[in-house]
Amino acid sequence: DILNITVSAREPDAVKVYNLYQGGGQTTSTKPITYLVDNQGDITFPELGKIKVSGMTTNQLKEDLTIRLNVYITNPIVTIRLENFRVSILGEVKSPGPYNLENEKVSIPEALAMAGDLTIQGKRKNILLLRTTGDKVESIRLDLTDKSLFKSPYFYLAQNDIVYVEPNKAKVNSSAIGTTSSLISIASALLSLVLILTR
Repeated sequence: DILNITVSAREPDAVKVYNLYQGGGQTTSTKPITYLVDNQGDITFPELGKIKVSGMTTNQLKEDLTIRLNVYITNPIVTIRLENFRVSILGEVKSPGPYNLENEKVSIPEALAMAGDLTIQGKRKNILLLRTTGDKVESIRLDLTDKSLFKSPYFYLAQNDIVYVEPNKAKVNSSAIGTTSSLISIASALLSLVLILTR
């Protein structure tokens, strides 16, 4: 993950050391540096050093940094945003693929809308959500037509979530028929070729 972390307070001079910019200085023409989470799940933050962030949500990290910075700054305000918030929408949607999102709070219906919504062959009552947390992969089935979805802890997507829309029986059957038809066509062509060669 790549994090954008900004610290602000009533006294701007007190937070300068925590808001570093590419190319040095703090001007409108430079871009704030971002923080890459390393393989150990740490970031290195100015003055505070290494901080373990793996397993934390952005809100949890915000609270943690606020507590740490309270020692040095009066009433610090910490803003954190994921620079590379990404989810994948696959299966029976009009535009399947990975999506990089600017907003971290994106619901499953919103994500499906970005992918062009479900095709007519998509199962609305059996959406598969794959979520990786550490070394664990959760497999969750969701029903878009059930109003309890709005209260589900999986209603909003998390970083690197995969949403898969299964095809309905009609689509599966049509695929099977298409495969069978292709095999029959190939068999007919081979039989015709054998008859021509044996004449």
